[in-house]
Amino acid sequence: MNHITPDRSNSSTDRNTRMAARRAMALPARLTWKDQRGAARFASAITRDVSELGVFVECQAGVTIPMFRLVQFQLERDARDACLPLALRQGRVLSAVYRVSPAKGPSGRQGFALRLMVDPKRLPAREVADTRATA
Repeated sequence: MNHITPDRSNSSTDRNTRMAARRAMALPARLTWKDQRGAARFASAITRDVSELGVFVECQAGVTIPMFRLVQFQLERDARDACLPLALRQGRVLSAVYRVSPAKGPSGRQGFALRLMVDPKRLPAREVADTRATA
């Protein structure tokens, strides 16, 4: 079976291949999930950057959330404003943990990159055609 491997070249045009621009924002948030035993867990967090499709948060307390775990992400009510993506203004958003950054430095904050489980905006047809793999 042939596998297609993406080109990970470091050319200047490939440095930012994000589907949505992200903005640095420090907002209070909450994460809720179920652990491997099914017990409900929660943690307070601070966002570091936000986009239409994802968010990076840091948790102060020692939190163990494995990769690919589904979590409910919610900004604190007083932190929701008009400059946020629509999904984040509406309340809880189902998200998946896709990167875990270990606690660093004196703050001891652990970081989690979350992919928001929302329908992405449709890309123009030309951009979609450019991103398809060919065999």
